[in-house]
Order: sequence, then structure tokens, then C-alpha cells
Amino acid sequence: MMSATLEKGINALKKEVDSTVAAFFSSCVHCGMCADACLFYTETGCPTRAPIHKTEPLRRIWKSEFTLMGRIGKIFGLTKTVDDKLLKDWEKLVYDSCTLCGRCSMVCPVGNDIALMIRKTREGLAAAGHAPEGLIGATKRSVETGGPMGLKLQALLAQISHIEKDTGLKIPLDTVGADYMLLLSSMEIINFPEFIEAIAKIFNKASVSWTISTECYEATNSGIQIGVSDIAAELVQRIVDAAEKLKVKTVISPECGHAYMAIRWDGPNLIGKAFNFKVRHILEVLDELRISGRLKITGKETQKLTYHDPCQISRRGGVIKQPRNLINLFAENFVEMPDAGKMNWCCGAGGGVSANERADDIRLKVFKRKKDQLDKVKPDAIISACSNCRINLEDGLEEYNMDIPLMSLTETLAEHLDDQHNS
Repeated sequence: MMSATLEKGINALKKEVDSTVAAFFSSCVHCGMCADACLFYTETGCPTRAPIHKTEPLRRIWKSEFTLMGRIGKIFGLTKTVDDKLLKDWEKLVYDSCTLCGRCSMVCPVGNDIALMIRKTREGLAAAGHAPEGLIGATKRSVETGGPMGLKLQALLAQISHIEKDTGLKIPLDTVGADYMLLLSSMEIINFPEFIEAIAKIFNKASVSWTISTECYEATNSGIQIGVSDIAAELVQRIVDAAEKLKVKTVISPECGHAYMAIRWDGPNLIGKAFNFKVRHILEVLDELRISGRLKITGKETQKLTYHDPCQISRRGGVIKQPRNLINLFAENFVEMPDAGKMNWCCGAGGGVSANERADDIRLKVFKRKKDQLDKVKPDAIISACSNCRINLEDGLEEYNMDIPLMSLTETLAEHLDDQHNS
């Protein structure tokens, strides 16, 4: 007899099989090109880590429930079905060996969005109780406290107090009618508060009308990472409610790739309606300030710099030109990594992998792909625009004994602000 949790998982998978998924599975030609685009395959050589293979639970549901031959085969016991063992066996593949980076989707010759299919497969696994403890904990904390690290408002206010004391600038909170509402990830509050300071300096110099909501300031969406759409929608709605209450024109996603994808592209679909405000990544906002002449930069970085494109910002979000426009304001010697831009290789930590301690070993193993990129350009420093990438880059560089400093693009711009000119 089927257990209640297994039944819940199977029903969740059935719910995810729409016309798009059906078309994807029907058109897959089993060419294996997605495998060569995935660092979890290229760095391990393990065929089970091919991206399309990770969708097997969803594929079985599609075939057995939504195709004529599959239904007939099911009657005679010829069609493979989904059981609890399959979901348990696939958990590590789906959560530990995929960052949802989307590189596999870019190379599929028939245009299948394999990353989307893996994301949908997570829905079934999570519903059946097969998800990493780290992600379960992060998701629970997000629901209860607003963020995956369990940070409360007092932590943010403490950091803001320090920044205001050090800079003499006032960081606006709950300002009704501001043009921009800034979101933050927990990592920027705890690990990189310099980002908040940089924003305060840049926006003050550019005379930007902005604010932070004390009711909803967390940008990370653990519901998307673990694969529970109801929770993902709840976390998006919190941001929408805060933005509407403050009547802001634009919500800014911080230096976090996942957060940008979650609120800008997935957000309206999750809550079932369009936003009445715009969503922009911080790099888009900063580039708009550059274009309008409100971002005044002075001084040059003379060392050889390269840029790590965060997957969700560049490949899946399309923010590729903006960071380079901004880097060119201060970089004298900028070099691109091989496969830069939309085909850049993932750092290996996105999609909830960094919150999943069980995946630490493979996360560091597949960093070799990023090491190979860096070895070809031999930069003096790396610039990025994602706090999650930044932490994983630090881990990976240490693992492979690579002494390369990391720079935040936003923070570096703040360091080069021209104090001689005011907007």
C-alpha cells in the first residue's frame, strides 16, 4: 500500500507535468549534450549526473500517466513507475549535483529547459519528504523568521547602526514613496555588510530616493531552492506586500543571483499576477546611474581583473553588459574568462547546494571547472556580483591553494566614487 508521503510526492509530480514538460520529454533525442555542459558531469565523469537523467522521476510520471503507451504498459507491468526507493535514490542527484544554473538548457538542440524540469522534479521529492536537512532547515527558518539563516530585524538594525556611525550617512527605513526599495540577502547582512555601506554611499552621492523595509528585507527564496511552490509564493508575497505598502516604484535585488531570478522572473508566476512595481538587479540600477551621469567614478585599478558571471544574473537573467560597463569605469586591465557571459561555468554553489552540507565534498570537487577557467587568464583579482558565489569562490580558491583576492563590483564602485563631484 502506498504511504501518504509517497502519494503526496507522486501527486506533486503529476501536478508539474503540464504541456511544456510533456513537450520537453517527447522531444528529447537523448543526445547527451546536456552532460558536457554540466560541471557535475564533466568533473566527476559519472553518467548518472547527466542533467536529463536527474529528471527521471518526473519522466516516469509523464510516461506512465500521460502517454498512451505508458498507460498500457502500466496495466501489464511493463512501464517503470515511481516508488519511494526511486525518490530516495534520486534525492542526492537532484539536490547535491545540480545548481539549477541552466547551462544544460542553453545547449539542448531541441530547446528543452532541463533546469526547469529538475526544478519541477524537486517539487515531488520535497513533497515526499526527500530533501536535504540543510535545505529543510533553511526553508523552515525562512517561513518563521523571514530568512534562511534565521536572522531577525535586530541583526540588520545593528549593522545599519554601525554603518551610520562609521559613514555619517542615514540609511532610510520604511520611507513611503521612495523610488527604490532595496532587498538584502542574509549573507550581505552578516558576511558582507560592506555592501549596505557601499549602497548608502553611492545612492547618497547620486541623490537616489531609496529605502529598506523593516517588514521584509530578505531577498533569498528557499521555497524555490527546495522545491515547494506554496512556500516560494508566500515569500514572494511578503516582498510584494512590503513594496506596495511603501508605494515604491522599483524593488532592487542585491548582489545575489538566486534572489534576482526568484523575485523578477519567477515571482509574478508564483503569485499569479503581475507586479505593480519594477524589479531590477543592483547592477542594472547602477548602470542606469552611469548612463544618466549620476555615477561619478575616479581612479583606476591597475591589476589584472576578471569577472565571474553569476548564472542566475547573466545566463538566466540577461544582465551581461551592465557589469562590464561598470567594470570599465575603473579597470585598466580587464580580461574575460573562457566561456564568459551567458555560457560561463557555475561556481557550484547555487540552487541550494551551498545550504546543503551533505554536498560540500562534491561542491569543492566540481570547483575544478572554475579553477581551469581561472588558470587560463591568471587574474590578480576576481570581481563578482553575488554573495553566494563570493563565499563559494573563497572556499574553492582555498581548497585549490589559489591566492586570488575577491572583489564585490558594488563595493569597488563605492571605493572609486568621485568626491569632487556631486549630483
